[in-house]
Amino acid sequence: MHVVAVVLAGGRGTRMYPASSEQRPKQFLSFGDGPSLLARTVERASEVADTVYVLTRPDYADDIADHAPDAEVLVEPAGRDTGPALVYAAHEVREREADAGHDDTVLLNLPSDHYVEGDFAGVARRACEVASETDALVTLGVEPDRAATGYGYIKPGEERDGYHDAAGFFEKPDAGAAERYRYNGFLWNAGMFAWTPDAFLDEARRGDLAQLVKGVEAGNAERAFALCEPVSVDYAVLEDARNVAVVPATFDWDDLGAWDALVRVFADAADEGGNVVLGDALTVDTENCVVAAGEGQHVSTVGVSDLTVAAYDGNVLVVPTREAQRVRDVVDRLSGDDA
Repeated sequence: MHVVAVVLAGGRGTRMYPASSEQRPKQFLSFGDGPSLLARTVERASEVADTVYVLTRPDYADDIADHAPDAEVLVEPAGRDTGPALVYAAHEVREREADAGHDDTVLLNLPSDHYVEGDFAGVARRACEVASETDALVTLGVEPDRAATGYGYIKPGEERDGYHDAAGFFEKPDAGAAERYRYNGFLWNAGMFAWTPDAFLDEARRGDLAQLVKGVEAGNAERAFALCEPVSVDYAVLEDARNVAVVPATFDWDDLGAWDALVRVFADAADEGGNVVLGDALTVDTENCVVAAGEGQHVSTVGVSDLTVAAYDGNVLVVPTREAQRVRDVVDRLSGDDA
């Protein structure tokens, strides 16, 4: 089994505005001390994979080497969400690795902006083994620790040898459904997948991405992407795939999708008021806030609670932390995409 990791690094991370921007997307940031999110993901992937590719859009291609100098770079023709991106990656990696003499390749597909702590390598390796042995599309499932409404859920089916058949995918539920899913043993869909290129492309040909697959395999990737609507791999492939498995994850995980995630990830580093403070900031009579200041910025808070206050590049965001998912609305309005 020849494992190749594909790290997806083409997104903008709009819900982490103003830290994340089109010019400086979230995956290039660290949100604390140490390497960037992308660099940490590539390091994790290298524990399992023989080769690591970073898949990104043209605008970010020249910046990848600053974060992952030893990784190969794949540049997708255009940003069209994870469905088209992973079709392109499966085709390109299959061809490149076959030319290098590897016909037994398994792809380990990873977002570049997640928090992971614990035995990632062991879980990821088992997922790759299941993909190789069964030709299943394998997803890593995380046991929920709360009734989150911002994640997709997977219903585990029959138990096998260290994995389950996937009995169903359920997208971002309301609060009541999320609580039921958690009570009934559903798992979060962590957006981490393992499969062989052939197994994935065969399933992609059966659905909405059929024309994209045809165009990419015919060497017309740019035109195929131009004609393709953005769609996630969950909707486009996984929900209707014939053979999907889920490997339960035993590591700590969080999707660093919005500011409220920092409350969970940096809980141990919070100050005596329960505040998560990043950068040059002063908090006075402040409780349970996320206070973040970019380079050259300063933030002071007085007598407030349960807010996120972030200042980067002269832009300032103030939002109740519980409403952090709505930050995308700000970016849409600023960019004129809310019409």
